[in-house]
Amino acid sequence: MKTPTILVPEPPTLFFAIELGGSNWRLTFRDGRSDTIRRRCIDAGSLAGLAKELDLAKAKLGLPATARVLGCYEAGRDGFWIHRALAAREIEVLVLDPASLQIDRRFRRPKNDRLDGEALVAALIRWSRGDTQACRVVQVPTSEQEDARRDSRERDRLRDEEARHRSRMSALLALHGVVCSSGLDSANLATLHTPDDSLLPSRLLTELEREQQRLQLVCSQRDDLERVRQQTLKQALKDPTVVAKNPLLGQVIALMQLVGIGPVSSWQLAQEFFFRKFNNRREVGNAAGMVNAPFDSGNSERDQGITKAGNGRVRSLMVELAWMWLRFQPHSALSKWFQERFAYGKRTRRVGIVALARRLLIALWRYVEKGTVPTGAMLRIGSGARGGAGAALAK
Repeated sequence: MKTPTILVPEPPTLFFAIELGGSNWRLTFRDGRSDTIRRRCIDAGSLAGLAKELDLAKAKLGLPATARVLGCYEAGRDGFWIHRALAAREIEVLVLDPASLQIDRRFRRPKNDRLDGEALVAALIRWSRGDTQACRVVQVPTSEQEDARRDSRERDRLRDEEARHRSRMSALLALHGVVCSSGLDSANLATLHTPDDSLLPSRLLTELEREQQRLQLVCSQRDDLERVRQQTLKQALKDPTVVAKNPLLGQVIALMQLVGIGPVSSWQLAQEFFFRKFNNRREVGNAAGMVNAPFDSGNSERDQGITKAGNGRVRSLMVELAWMWLRFQPHSALSKWFQERFAYGKRTRRVGIVALARRLLIALWRYVEKGTVPTGAMLRIGSGARGGAGAALAK
């Protein structure tokens, strides 16, 4: 005889969604039992106004004052401060990935804040009842973890800004046929001559000098950032208690111990990726957007490449590290696997390097989490993590 299914009644819950804006927040409330929707608008950032509207929504929708409150908002420019502020007030809030929300696939679909709020709260209700495909919940980092990412991201911005200044100065000089072989940030622009042995025009020279000042500022800020990083690592190598207080430094030192991975890559991987907790290798590949996206419908079957739905910084970094791994770790199992399957053909190598990057990322995750060294990989010469990281710093 089949055992009857016992339905457990859902506890009273107030569901709400916040549609964030620069000047105001639009709130959408539902009780999850009926189609009744309550909409309100408050000033942006008004947590007191939000708390007041939550109490009013419970009364208007016939929920008890002790009813559970579950809310959501889309990840975006406002970051995670709202989640932390509401969590401190014991209000449960989820941060949803906007790209994961299901939409109507008609050619032209209406879109406004009211419809977006309704879609958010509907997806939240489905998710709370076990439909994990209704939306994707973003893993919220701690305030310290989020702040630690600032170094790597600022360094990338400074590097790009430096390249733009150098390219702009080279282009301005090329307009008059001048090629500056010395460093543009320290060159004496007033002494430069055109091919016909004339000086640069006065307005062009003034613009170049202003551009050079901005370039020097960017270079000095980048050097300061690198200096602080090196001092932090040297202090961690001398004092083990520093690593105990900051596990991120332990990950950086461990990654630097592997031949082919330097300080910059180690910092970026630790700050951008390995601070998260993963349960298996599939989650690692998904978080970096490096898993396959097959297309198999009817008689049509093809591979669309990788999803690119994860951290783009980590994805591009891992492709660079994969090429470096082939160069500096030729006898590792990963390099041999690549040579056996993708060594021949330019296009084949370009496809295979992404597969190698994914496998390398998973191997590095196991190395950081469990201490499992990738098979056949070489470590830097030195006594443990101290010697390996010290050798990398010396370089």
